[in-house]
Amino acid sequence: MLAEETVRAVNQLTGDWARIAVDKAPDGVDGGTVFSSAGVWPLLAVLAGGANGPARGELEAAVGLAGSVSPLAQGRAVIEALDAMDGVAAATGLWIRQGLVPVRRAWETALPPGVRGALTGDTEADRRELDGWAARHTAGAIDTMPVPVTPDTLLVLAGALLLRTTWTVPFRDGWMTPDHGPWRARQLHGLYQSGKDLDGVRIAHDTPAGPLTVAEIPGDNGLTVFLLLGSEGVAGGEVLHAGVGVLAGDCETRPGSALPPGEAGPGVTVREVTSWDATPTLTIATPQFTVRARHDLLRHAGLFGLRTAMDASRGHFPGISPVPLAVSSAQQAMTAAFTAKGFEAAAVTAFGIDASGVPMQRSMHVGACFDRPFGFLAVHRATGLVLAAGWVTDPDDIPDLSTL
Repeated sequence: MLAEETVRAVNQLTGDWARIAVDKAPDGVDGGTVFSSAGVWPLLAVLAGGANGPARGELEAAVGLAGSVSPLAQGRAVIEALDAMDGVAAATGLWIRQGLVPVRRAWETALPPGVRGALTGDTEADRRELDGWAARHTAGAIDTMPVPVTPDTLLVLAGALLLRTTWTVPFRDGWMTPDHGPWRARQLHGLYQSGKDLDGVRIAHDTPAGPLTVAEIPGDNGLTVFLLLGSEGVAGGEVLHAGVGVLAGDCETRPGSALPPGEAGPGVTVREVTSWDATPTLTIATPQFTVRARHDLLRHAGLFGLRTAMDASRGHFPGISPVPLAVSSAQQAMTAAFTAKGFEAAAVTAFGIDASGVPMQRSMHVGACFDRPFGFLAVHRATGLVLAAGWVTDPDDIPDLSTL
């Protein structure tokens, strides 16, 4: 079970990210997007656990753990907790450039369980490996690793997140034709759900973004989707930021059963209707949607604590490797779909890390592989005296590890 302070820290990053994640389209209308702080936060914590100096301070501040317990331990705890949740699958992967980057064993063994792979320097082969991992851990929803892989990439740290739930009360398919707003006169794929619990909708009147309507759509496992609607003209990022606060209990809400007749809140109307059944009814109408987005975390390096970590003039992660390292890329690819049957979302977040400080020199690499009969000489170094000579034709088999 995650600590309350950790949940609040991850959600705080969600609220802060929301304010910059929703970009304006050329016509001034907020553009669609989707993002996951739960996919980013544990990786930032893991990086903080291997950083020092200003880079560590910035990363710890970004995850809200400055001066707190080990960020590496917290990052691992979040990944493990996510993967244990009903309806959620989480995975991490670490790929290291063979022969060039020695990784600190203490840092690597403290990482969440997951794939440990090798970067070969063959960008095409490495790309196939990384893309395959992303696709496998998102059920094909994300088929490419979001960070570039070049011959200079020394390390890739990635996380994948997959969410799936089926509604406890399915929606009905239908038509939706809005009569106002940016979707006016469009023929939308509408979804309609009716139930007897009026409190499935709540209104928060005093949020920083003004009145906010919150509709709760529970799934059949451990997941619930909340739909948020603010007043017309309020920026989408502000609505999302306020919604995080509402769910945290920062604002009072009024349940549907206590709403007065009339226009009770954004998109919510309370009225008496003629019916064969006197039981109150809540109807939720929404268009079906699929949203895809890609986020370059380095565009907002300050938010994610990466401003110093991306400075390639020196190294920032001595806890990861004695080789000076800096973050060269940090991106998240995500998709989410809301249908009549349920909700599914997938995200892959990845950090590419290159050498930093004094540029690494290009050099010839020579490999020697003794994979057929070979000879040996044992020589007294001071005198050059050969003390033993031999020829190997039958090397030892690997031992039975159970007997060691």
